[in-house]
Amino acid sequence: MSGGPSIVRRPVFEKSNVELVNGLRANFAASKEASTPIRQNGQAQIVDGCDSTDGDSIPYSFWTSLDNDLLHIPSKVFQVRGLSEERSQYDITVKLFLLPKTSFSDWRRHFQEAITAVLEELDVESVDLLIVSFPGISFDADSEKNGGCGSNRVEASESDLMDAAVDAWEEVEFLYSRGVALKIGVAEFGPERLQKFLPKTMYRPTVDQINVRDCHVLPRSMMLFAKQENLELLTHNDCTDILPQGTLRDLLGTGENGAGVLAGPNPGDRGLKGDVTPQWVVKYTAVVRDRGVIENKGYFASAELSDETSS
Repeated sequence: MSGGPSIVRRPVFEKSNVELVNGLRANFAASKEASTPIRQNGQAQIVDGCDSTDGDSIPYSFWTSLDNDLLHIPSKVFQVRGLSEERSQYDITVKLFLLPKTSFSDWRRHFQEAITAVLEELDVESVDLLIVSFPGISFDADSEKNGGCGSNRVEASESDLMDAAVDAWEEVEFLYSRGVALKIGVAEFGPERLQKFLPKTMYRPTVDQINVRDCHVLPRSMMLFAKQENLELLTHNDCTDILPQGTLRDLLGTGENGAGVLAGPNPGDRGLKGDVTPQWVVKYTAVVRDRGVIENKGYFASAELSDETSS
């Protein structure tokens, strides 16, 4: 048995951004269908000028819910919560993606929002592993040469980005200290970033999740550093910018396969008007320990609308 760092390679299915978009689209469609009133006496009901039995024309207010200034899409009434067995039977992994256009000052709040959504969905009080993916940080085999930054760049210097990550990590440490997250980890941190990050933490990450892309072997420098720091290395197939602004606009808009929540470009188009900016995405997976079967897997996403007015 080797005393080196453990490297766990996750099975590769479809990329997370494709899985997320397809899942959201299917969820929206199912919720719209579930909200469609049954025809009465063989006649379609006309609601606000629309045939209410036509899912494509159902007003978004039928299948969403407004809680103060927070719009749930779809409404929480369409969600089925909880696990089928006792909590102790599961390994629950949560990965939070902070997205490129988010404000550093909002990151702590995003941690709380995301973990609360997952805990409520699964009806549990803790998760086994919480991994954080910070925007602007990507690892590859050449990370020591180019800083590991890909297309997921943020408008900030490396120093400012790392300072913001250290500050936000205090919220992760709080969740860990409260027993909400039993293990904590980061994604895409190479040795150079870890050397800057680790000394500034109270509770160090014990997991580093790496997307090795086309490489099948991690760099030796990463392996040696992980062994030295007792870091567990995991591999993944996630996109760091998992929900681009244009993709979200298409999902919620009035175009083909759109949900009809956001208004189109024409003056008379129905829906919410304004620019929508994704803030975070959280992915959760609940695996039955003794069978290795994924029982529950899903995503939550949060976005801000700059000018929320309905037509």
